[in-house]
Amino acid sequence: MQRPWTKRVGYRAIRTVARLTAVALFRFRSFGVQNMPEDGPVLVCANHQSHLDPVLVGMVFERRLNFVARKSLFRFAPLRWLIQYLDAIPIDREGMGLEGIKESIRRLRRDEAVLIFPEGTRTRNGELAALKPGFCALARRTKAALLPVAVEGAYQAWPRNAKTIRFCRIQVRVGTPIRFDQYDSMDDQQLVAELHRRILACHTALRK
Repeated sequence: MQRPWTKRVGYRAIRTVARLTAVALFRFRSFGVQNMPEDGPVLVCANHQSHLDPVLVGMVFERRLNFVARKSLFRFAPLRWLIQYLDAIPIDREGMGLEGIKESIRRLRRDEAVLIFPEGTRTRNGELAALKPGFCALARRTKAALLPVAVEGAYQAWPRNAKTIRFCRIQVRVGTPIRFDQYDSMDDQQLVAELHRRILACHTALRK
């Protein structure tokens, strides 16, 4: 889908400002960004350390990402304009819900990239939790590539229940994608295990 030029330029401007801010405040670095497929549907699958994660992951890619946002955020005036401007996908508090799934499928079938957090919620201890298998059906229906991404340092910067942000080092590493022809023969349990392995490998590499 070709978005209006105002949204295309605005997205790039927001991404640039976010990058400069992250480098200045968090000594931000990213690795493996070249692993993002240049075209076709992509499910960007990242670990979830803090509320900073969507911005941290989205700003590293030249390719535009589609973000998801809880419906409750659309009622919060300061955020409503921004998330609507970014064409965020509304989701239910307890999960994507039917509407969120349908809209994600529509965008993937337009060969777009959608960011999801397969753990389903933010980590409580900074470690990668078990992945929920819901992404499997989404990927199979759209034949999307699965791109593993790890964020490290965001939990230390803004853990759950913290009211203030600490300015510590944050890094993002992008792994190699799992393409449809690679996971088509896997069952869901195998696919979940393989994606978990790749995200964990990226996360471990950042901690060395």
